[in-house]
Amino acid sequence: QVHLVDSGGGLVQAGGSLRLSCIVSGRDIGEYFMGWFRQPPGKEREFVSAIEWSSGKTYYTDSMEGRFTISRDNSANTVYLQMNSLKPEDTAVYYCAAALPVTRWLGPYNIKEYDYWGQGAQVTVSS
Repeated sequence: QVHLVDSGGGLVQAGGSLRLSCIVSGRDIGEYFMGWFRQPPGKEREFVSAIEWSSGKTYYTDSMEGRFTISRDNSANTVYLQMNSLKPEDTAVYYCAAALPVTRWLGPYNIKEYDYWGQGAQVTVSS
């Protein structure tokens, strides 16, 4: 079981940057996939990016790769999401999440695999 605390949201102008942080605590963190999801106003929660903690392998949606970068700091037990060239359509609540691969693993893109969630960080991008 893990506990997640995400932070770093805020208000930024279009074209600006923000970095979200997710502090992870608990046992066997190295066995998890860590993901970032977002929920725009009035819409469903959607996948943004993920990283396999042990290997550092990363995953992105096509629309965000190149603008967003996920990374992790083993010594600080922290996962980051660096967001550049932000657009008004990036406005959403961003959530950090953790998934432990088990039998019949659906993969890091699938929200159903994530059992642990942070409280969310509001990101607002003005035009």
